[in-house]
Amino acid sequence: MKPSTLLLSILTIVLSVTANAQFRKYSNEFLNIGAGARGLAMGSAQVASVNDGTAGYWNPAGLVGVKDHPQINLMHAEYFAGIGKYDYVGVALPTSNNKRTIGITALRFAVDDIMNTLFLVEPDGL
Repeated sequence: MKPSTLLLSILTIVLSVTANAQFRKYSNEFLNIGAGARGLAMGSAQVASVNDGTAGYWNPAGLVGVKDHPQINLMHAEYFAGIGKYDYVGVALPTSNNKRTIGITALRFAVDDIMNTLFLVEPDGL
């Protein structure tokens, strides 16, 4: 076999192979939801450009952009026809000399009012 034919065959095989990307399915999926209207609208671009109180979620290094005034960010969203509730709270407190910022972030994704059926007894006693 000629070297050019061999090279062409290998190149054809390599280019025709498809790869399936792996993605998360359910485990920690709430971490992919996001925080803040601007961040949700920009998608992954928010990671590089964040400079407000939501930086505690997207990119903590962006907290240095919070100057002069503290920022409080709140977000509530409901999923699955109101069954799942997603809450985000972020607080960014700049220090008096504007060299540092203290950031506190809290997330909650939960399903409320789930009945406890561990000790459920039917009316017939079973």
